[in-house]
Amino acid sequence: MNLKANPNAREAILAVAKRTAQIHGYGGLNFRDIANDVGIKAASIYYHFPSKADLGAAVARRYWEDTLADLKKLQEANPSPQQCLLRYPEIFRRSLQNGNRLCLCSFMSAEYDDLPDVVKQEVQTFVDVNIRWLSAVVQTSANLSPEDRTLRAQAVFSAVSGAQLLAKSRSDISVFDEIIGNYHKLGLLS
Repeated sequence: MNLKANPNAREAILAVAKRTAQIHGYGGLNFRDIANDVGIKAASIYYHFPSKADLGAAVARRYWEDTLADLKKLQEANPSPQQCLLRYPEIFRRSLQNGNRLCLCSFMSAEYDDLPDVVKQEVQTFVDVNIRWLSAVVQTSANLSPEDRTLRAQAVFSAVSGAQLLAKSRSDISVFDEIIGNYHKLGLLS
């Protein structure tokens, strides 16, 4: 079978690269290791992704696209803005449930100064997607100015991603749950 022409190879490469980046960040993306995990030759990856920057950008783009789809599903399933805010942390919690991983773009944000510009752009888009979505949810739940909605959205995003980071550092998902519970009590997620 010609793996170069196989579109499933591209998807397999993206899946392995996503898992790798959630564990080791952009710096941990290694074509040889990814190829071994996928079961192809490292040179085959270059057919789909001519450089590490191209692979990193594609992984980050797919990550924010998947997150945007998850946010839309969340909103469709929970028309109440309050329910959306209450359930928003679940998106970040899933990474912790899956091998104590971090949100891919949160991990890459920590490496921001060392990222190629094309990857930086996709990481920024992830943040923008979350802030826009949260701002729209806050808009329908509170009578705030546009600036205050954005500030609230930034606070929620930062708080939830920070809770994930702290839980990862303890290898304990209950830390995330406790922090999110405290955010509920303090009104950040209501």
